[in-house]
Amino acid sequence: MKYIILVGDGMADEPLEELGGRTPLEASHTPNMDFFARNGKVGRVRTIPEGMPPGSDVANMSLMGYSPRTYYTGRAPLEAASMGLDLGPDDVAFRCNLVTLEERHEGLCMADYSGGSISTDRARRYIEVLNEAFAGPDYEFHPGVSYRHILLWREGRKGFEGLETTPPHDITGQPVEPHLPSGAGNEPLRRLMDEARDRLRSRLVSHDGAGPSGDANAIWLWGEGHKPQMPTLRERFGVTGVTVSAVDLIKGLGRCAGLETIDVPGATGDLETNYQGKVYAVLTALDKFDFAFLHVEAPDEASHRGNLQEKLEAIERLDEEVLGVLRKGLSKLKMKYRLLVLPDHLTPLRIRTHDEAPVPFLLYPEEPGLGTAYTEKEAEKSGILIEDGSRILDVLFQKQSI
Repeated sequence: MKYIILVGDGMADEPLEELGGRTPLEASHTPNMDFFARNGKVGRVRTIPEGMPPGSDVANMSLMGYSPRTYYTGRAPLEAASMGLDLGPDDVAFRCNLVTLEERHEGLCMADYSGGSISTDRARRYIEVLNEAFAGPDYEFHPGVSYRHILLWREGRKGFEGLETTPPHDITGQPVEPHLPSGAGNEPLRRLMDEARDRLRSRLVSHDGAGPSGDANAIWLWGEGHKPQMPTLRERFGVTGVTVSAVDLIKGLGRCAGLETIDVPGATGDLETNYQGKVYAVLTALDKFDFAFLHVEAPDEASHRGNLQEKLEAIERLDEEVLGVLRKGLSKLKMKYRLLVLPDHLTPLRIRTHDEAPVPFLLYPEEPGLGTAYTEKEAEKSGILIEDGSRILDVLFQKQSI
């Protein structure tokens, strides 16, 4: 038996007036999701434990079968793991976004959490500039993909216990002052962010010329944490597996879980990604491995931008170019499989950030329930609610029943 989780990041939403009271998932043409929903079960699962932040790190940790209350230490150390960075027990990793800040009448504001969707090549030049200016025995910058990077602060764990930071995608269009790092260790972080902004502005403009309007002009530090200690899925369930994603967070979670990472050329983590390349990677991997965790970021990025049309397109492309191709490929290969499709969290267009509400899932094959389609409404109508999201993997592996 082969096992597959397909995560449509942030694709669940709220009813929208412009869609006649439907959600984007309801309004999208999704024949493949609906086929699996009619021939399996739909329900809801709570991926964000009560009181924890509704981040992709917490949610996807649940989906991989780990209780965030037990194993979560922060987002950045998971992304650091994806880069192969070695954290000592007292080291702290920070997520380092390249962002666009803009002076407005209410003060300095977060104009774009992704630095104008900065290219990876240009972003690497930014990180080089930061390392030239600031790297030393205490901290070092490591380049990732597009706007997503890592700052390692060596031997800093005790100095940051109690620190509070804010994800930049949660404050798009808002003044940044109320959301700057606070609590233990905030002063050196704030100073580094200020000095990095000055250095980027002077160095990059003088060497590259002014970037395009909306280009990255600052860093934002958040998601701090120390190295997590997690048993592998092979130790827990006796399965081998892979992750297929463009996002460092998912790759890092997978590595901590003992999964191998497959990098797909052209996988961007946005709307124009290599959907079918991801599917072919999964189909090839399942010839050798038991389990595949396939993650598609595009619906979440569209939601953070507040772009309804992009979200509808992302959902429909996921259905046709990912799930449809996967369905045909599995049938052709005559593989016996169990499939779980769901978002990690809601990302409502109204608020342009994550929500902690339970998410809809579909599980196939199962004794068919009452669902006729895969939507938030059908999932709620089923009456199925898994309160502990980390149980969903036990259900997929048939260690527990719904």
